[in-house]
Amino acid sequence: MADRASVPLSARAPMMRLATRAAVAVAALLIAAKLAAWVATGSVALLSTLVDSTLDAAASVINLLAVRSSLQPADREHRFGHGKAEPLAGLGQSAFIAGSALFVIVEAGQRLFAPEPVRRSGIGIAVMALSAALTLLLVYFQRRVVRETGSIAIRADKAHYTGDLLMNLAVIVSLALGERLGWAALDPLLAIVIALSLLWSSARIARSSMDVLMDREMPDEARARIVEISRAEPGVRNVHDLRTRSTGAVEFIQFHLELDPDITLRQAHVISDAVEARLRAAFPNSEIIVHQDPAGIDEPRADFELDPPARRAGG
Repeated sequence: MADRASVPLSARAPMMRLATRAAVAVAALLIAAKLAAWVATGSVALLSTLVDSTLDAAASVINLLAVRSSLQPADREHRFGHGKAEPLAGLGQSAFIAGSALFVIVEAGQRLFAPEPVRRSGIGIAVMALSAALTLLLVYFQRRVVRETGSIAIRADKAHYTGDLLMNLAVIVSLALGERLGWAALDPLLAIVIALSLLWSSARIARSSMDVLMDREMPDEARARIVEISRAEPGVRNVHDLRTRSTGAVEFIQFHLELDPDITLRQAHVISDAVEARLRAAFPNSEIIVHQDPAGIDEPRADFELDPPARRAGG
């Protein structure tokens, strides 16, 4: 498995673009197939997957545009780049998912109190089997892309389609048992379960997107590695006031570097450049800002970012 921090953005970009295009193509195909199957069967569980696939298609189009925007280099108006287009798309997807889930709950609730038999279940089962196969291939590809790029937008799409895969399998069971055993209530009950699963996915995607939009710190392991690499450079006394954030495609790292107070400004510059080079080798998609401090100066510091997670959480 590749470490996404060591994969240059130039290598990650084509994979991200291909993943978004594949998602749009698969979603469009699934919409056509499920629409035909729902008209033939009248299954509300199948309707729930049709609604979800329709919103998945809209979300995948948003992802395609967001990823394209996020990969654009920094410009005069956006000096920190366009990376936050991805978490913004993630929030949009979260809203899409939540809306579709609420629609399905209302529709299934009405069908639960006035159940209707499912018709022509064989057609529905065949379509859902095709949907499951296509979705499985897409999720496998998206999983590889997420592991190597860390893309928030594609991770959100993967969450959609992983849920879709489980839904497709569940609907197959519902259609088979509903017609053979006459369990008319099974169809709407399953649709409600699917909708609740969608709401859970929506909350997770929203939280992940907000972490980036609110500049959540990089993981503890990454911050500890930054400090370790910086302290390993000869001439560095210590590191403090480390602050990090990520836009998904680019990490931003800034800190104060404590140096011998008697060295020249040129020497301090050389040491800082060496530290930046070491860090950029470990985090090739990073923007690094270093402030040099003379060691031994007593000044307020914000070293809470190096505390254990339990302390930061108040534990």
